[in-house]
Amino acid sequence: MRPIHAALALLALGLATATPAQAQQTSEPKVNLVIVFGEDKCPESDAGTITVCARKDEGERYRIPETLRESVSPQNEAWNQKVRAYETYTKTGAQSCSPVGSGGWTGCSSKLINEAYAQKKTDPGIRAAQLIADERAKRLANVDADAAETQAAVEQQEEQIIARRKLEQQASGQAPEPETPPPAPPK
Repeated sequence: MRPIHAALALLALGLATATPAQAQQTSEPKVNLVIVFGEDKCPESDAGTITVCARKDEGERYRIPETLRESVSPQNEAWNQKVRAYETYTKTGAQSCSPVGSGGWTGCSSKLINEAYAQKKTDPGIRAAQLIADERAKRLANVDADAAETQAAVEQQEEQIIARRKLEQQASGQAPEPETPPPAPPK
């Protein structure tokens, strides 16, 4: 009986080794992922390879890939940030914005204000001062135009009043009064 067991073991071993060989013959085609930039041509696929092209902007050709540009790894943290963290590590008490110690909460509002000013200086999206200056210039331009229109209307009315008075004086037979110059506009 022993030779039968040995023959069965050899047969099983032969079947086990034949399976990977058959799998290699019926394998899927190789996939080749290529990144092309700008108007570069995508390579052609051949019988055993499927070529997939990802097209990126020409400006990205010599840049570090996006996945590697920003990292939250501790090795990429600047030393001055680490030092700042150590400087504020043991601050407690009044004006510390800390949950530890009496009065630790008192520094939180000043911390928020300082952070807001720092963000205002560096954030290009926040341009409140520029927007205010532009709006003031727009309003001042309108004020000057409105003032000129009002001044012209007042002068026209004054001329009409003077002309009407002259006609009334001529109709009543009185001597015309000397013209008085209109008052100077306020400065």
